[in-house]
Amino acid sequence: MMAKAARAAAAWKVYRDVSKPGTPGLMARVRAIPRLIGAVINGRYEGMTKGKLALMGLGVAYLISPIDVLPDFLPVIGVADDFGVFLWLLGSLLGESGRYVDHERTIVRGSVDAPAVE
Repeated sequence: MMAKAARAAAAWKVYRDVSKPGTPGLMARVRAIPRLIGAVINGRYEGMTKGKLALMGLGVAYLISPIDVLPDFLPVIGVADDFGVFLWLLGSLLGESGRYVDHERTIVRGSVDAPAVE
């Protein structure tokens, strides 16, 4: 029961973060995910470690893998572990991509606001 409440709270937090005024919207965050992955791999974005990116990759692999910690044929708990990983992955990706979009905006603003060097 506690795990279900924690997953619901995590989903609510993701929704709240995505819908805050002034923050990147859902589609901006989704479109930023490939750029975020490339920037982390190439070392152009220090806001996320390669280790966390690898952990997210393991989460994706777990979701698509036919091997489960708790088999899906078990009535409720078999799907609950997949759903928990999915919510964690969704929350992490949307949160990180939102921070990455803000980072990109800061870089663009910094280059526009910076005085011209002559």
